[in-house]
Amino acid sequence: MNQPAAAPLAIHLRPEDNVAIASRGLREGEEIPVGKLAIKLNVRIGLGHKFALKAISKGSSILKYGQIIGFASEDIFPGDHVHVHNVSADHFSRDYAFCSDCPPPLPKPAEEKYFMGYDRGDGRYGTRNYIAIISTVNCSASTSKYITEKFNRTDLLKQYTNVDGVVAITHKAGCAMQYGGPDHNQLDLTLAGFGRHANVAAYILLGLGCETGQAMHLIENQNLIQLDGSKKRPKVISIQECGGIRKAVDAGVQAIAELLPRVNQFTRSKLTADKIILGTNCGGSDGNSGITANPALGVASDILISHGGISIIGETTEIYGAEHLLTRRAISREVGQKLVDRIKWWEWYTGIFGAEINNNPSPGNKDGGLTTIFEKSLGAIAKGGSTALTDVVGYSQPVKTKGFVVMDTPGYDPVSMTGIVAGGANVLVFTTGRGSVFGCKPAPSIKVATNSPMYHHMIDDMDINAGVILDGVPVEEVGREIFEEILAVASGKKTKSELNGVGEEEFAPWSIGPTL
Repeated sequence: MNQPAAAPLAIHLRPEDNVAIASRGLREGEEIPVGKLAIKLNVRIGLGHKFALKAISKGSSILKYGQIIGFASEDIFPGDHVHVHNVSADHFSRDYAFCSDCPPPLPKPAEEKYFMGYDRGDGRYGTRNYIAIISTVNCSASTSKYITEKFNRTDLLKQYTNVDGVVAITHKAGCAMQYGGPDHNQLDLTLAGFGRHANVAAYILLGLGCETGQAMHLIENQNLIQLDGSKKRPKVISIQECGGIRKAVDAGVQAIAELLPRVNQFTRSKLTADKIILGTNCGGSDGNSGITANPALGVASDILISHGGISIIGETTEIYGAEHLLTRRAISREVGQKLVDRIKWWEWYTGIFGAEINNNPSPGNKDGGLTTIFEKSLGAIAKGGSTALTDVVGYSQPVKTKGFVVMDTPGYDPVSMTGIVAGGANVLVFTTGRGSVFGCKPAPSIKVATNSPMYHHMIDDMDINAGVILDGVPVEEVGREIFEEILAVASGKKTKSELNGVGEEEFAPWSIGPTL
């Protein structure tokens, strides 16, 4: 990296902002230069936290990123800490101004970029080569794991060096839901998304036998076929039909052994970067997420899109309060309205349970300096870069539209990323300020730290340090580093989460209805 400029003590993002963000811990009484101002701090300000640059009267707007992040719940004075004790997240009207700021397409780069991936020969392009054991119901979850454990105790995989492994896709659902209802169909869609995933060369369906989520319903509802080249229906194993767990485990290991030769025939080849579908998420966020890691990921997203790829953001509840900036970037009013419709649905959905979307940020987010959902959302959407919003899709829906796409997911990281991977993301980038250790097989997950102290403290779990931006390294430079890491990981480089064996327990389909 280039030699960074002198690191500022605090960051003032926009001229109209009435707060600045501490780029390190600041002492009470310390005088902080911010532009032409010198602000004497009335209290200690932690890394990522905000302090007032001017007097803000009770009821007035708090501005960060040039946008409203909340309202003063009491009079605030220059040098005061601006946080949950003196800021409220009151409702305010937003002008959606559909398509008013839709940017033109990015120019195609002069130099083509490539990665070494798996061409499945049917329009799918993988970055890993797995066999999956997909549980149709929680009742078969343990047996799925027993199959992978018994298989891993054999030496079979050593004979098939092109196979990355066998992964058990298990979950807590599959029964006690309306047959053919919204939860049933959405679970089918999500399971099918993992079965059809470009990083899964072949898969087995494993059920108990009496569950609501029957394997045959899944196969017929989603028109599933085995994608290892055989074009057959996937293998189905029923614990009850086999005669119990032990016999089902033996049948599963035998089925894997039969799949291995065909899966091993897939080898890496040189593919253009437009074959990458990038899934993005932020979790364990802090006050620097929207200043360092998320904008840098936005730069990487733009680069990928300029090469013809797809970049997905989810977490609709963490777009809330910033959706008006995305509707302005929509390629059509129809696309923008899709996003508004999902926002309105979330207001209704949380309301029927007596909840508020501003229950998010979490306690950890607040400890890291995030005050309201509006502030969190404005930082979160930075992951989506600056290109046009080309589509808005439902949870786990296959993502086909090139460019920047929003998928409607909850903000809870495992549930959100499960939907995005089911939608086709073959590489993930996950930004974190507090230190998430997230992984999600079969897609590799690149972890980007928002600040240097956490990066060094959790070095065995973090892949990239975007905290250097606080030291003066340009956002664009870190963004290019993230893009190059995406290519390297897509080509087979293992992420820290993969090296730590993380990724099987994080499969968490979204359940939207009652458990019966």
